[in-house]
Amino acid sequence: MVAAGLFLSFEGIDGSGKSTQAQVLADSLRAMGRDVVLTREPGGSAGAEEIRRLVLEGDPDRWSAETELLLFTAARRDHLEKTIRPALARGAVVITDRFADSTRMYQGLSRGDLRGAVDDLHAAMIGVEPDLTLLIDIDPEVGLGRANARAGKELRFEGMGLDLQRRMRSGFLALAQEFAGRFRVIDGGRSAEAVAADVLAVVRGAGV
Repeated sequence: MVAAGLFLSFEGIDGSGKSTQAQVLADSLRAMGRDVVLTREPGGSAGAEEIRRLVLEGDPDRWSAETELLLFTAARRDHLEKTIRPALARGAVVITDRFADSTRMYQGLSRGDLRGAVDDLHAAMIGVEPDLTLLIDIDPEVGLGRANARAGKELRFEGMGLDLQRRMRSGFLALAQEFAGRFRVIDGGRSAEAVAADVLAVVRGAGV
């Protein structure tokens, strides 16, 4: 019998450190002998990576929130079909850097009043939630400073400014209350090592 897989997601505002923590957790679980798939959104499959370039690069006003919602949902569907479901079916731990909660925030709340549309599309096209979501919470000014210091082209959302990051943080914390059964909030304002220790403890407590 194949052991059941486990689906974990990391969420947080830009610069929260979630990508680093996702990598550290993946390394820790692999060292324990677990089959781990570390992935990301948008992206995580060939088709979804093509869409990633469309939505994360270029002028901040390149797409409307409605168009972004359709693009992100298309990317997530391909990610689900090509990467997430096959890995869970073989019993792997899937760790994704962002999932549908980011769309609920960026397109559903902070870029327009589209939360109902986000949830309707998610129910129709995705229909899956993580088993556990780790929200790395950090001060928006600190996070935006970190994000803007990164090299690279994927700074479209960071270019929308501090107000967006503040609304995002409030929105993520509200989601953590709405979906209290699967969310765990981790204080990201400490050292990376301290955050990683808390993350691992939470995940081990979930039965990994």
